[in-house]
Amino acid sequence: MAEQLIIEGNSKTEKYQALLPQTQALLAHETDQTAALANLCAALKMTFDWLWVGFYVVKKNELVLAPFQGPIACTRIPHGKGVCGTAWKENRTLVVPDVDAFPGHIACSSSSRSEIVVPVHGPDGQVAAVLDVDSEHLNEFDEIDARFLDDIVAPLSRLFT
Repeated sequence: MAEQLIIEGNSKTEKYQALLPQTQALLAHETDQTAALANLCAALKMTFDWLWVGFYVVKKNELVLAPFQGPIACTRIPHGKGVCGTAWKENRTLVVPDVDAFPGHIACSSSSRSEIVVPVHGPDGQVAAVLDVDSEHLNEFDEIDARFLDDIVAPLSRLFT
């Protein structure tokens, strides 16, 4: 993949449709987990200019901060706590239209208004990491984001052994 993305289209769906094959190409031959996570963060941040895009990796009984783009973040999140810990515990994507309305929300940045967290599964099907995306706008994320972000992170499975 080139050092730049080619994103054409104005709608969210069109942007994802342009981004998805490029992220698949980016990950196709990458064998290093950190490099893959870092480039996916950059690709998503460049395409959508969200407040924060990053990964937390499961280590023992907590999520530990991994590559990200955006403001300084929380470094450790317990299982079942906040949006990320809840997505991990429930093994499902969580779309949060208003983070202030989410019980137990962990506010790493006071600028965050909405959030989506997508589990990344290892080869064994267990949650190995989560993709966490925050926006400065309410109601930023929906089922379109959930579907495409799930497709974007799916190739990461092979990097978690």
